[in-house]
Amino acid sequence: MSCGWFAPLDHELLLATELVGNAVLHAKGPAALRVGWAAGVLRLGAWDADPEPPEPPRALEELSDSEDGRGLALVRACADQWGWQPLPRNGKRGKLVWCELGAA
Repeated sequence: MSCGWFAPLDHELLLATELVGNAVLHAKGPAALRVGWAAGVLRLGAWDADPEPPEPPRALEELSDSEDGRGLALVRACADQWGWQPLPRNGKRGKLVWCELGAA
């Protein structure tokens, strides 16, 4: 699915901001952004020290009056793929929440 209402660079910045914002807001510890490019696919990921899975995103339509909770719903709506996986970093348990975007 695509976020046609954002310019291409805005699209990537929105997704990186949402991933890192969620990591900082919910994990209460260190966080890091990972960016990769391979075979025409941009992969953005936010690592945080909380090994618990993220809350499943709700549909954007359900969030119209909500002041928060849109982060992963936007990621799901705007990215080609997204997910999460347990991932230790620097000896700390944690997770990586990631999304992928194909070349436009």
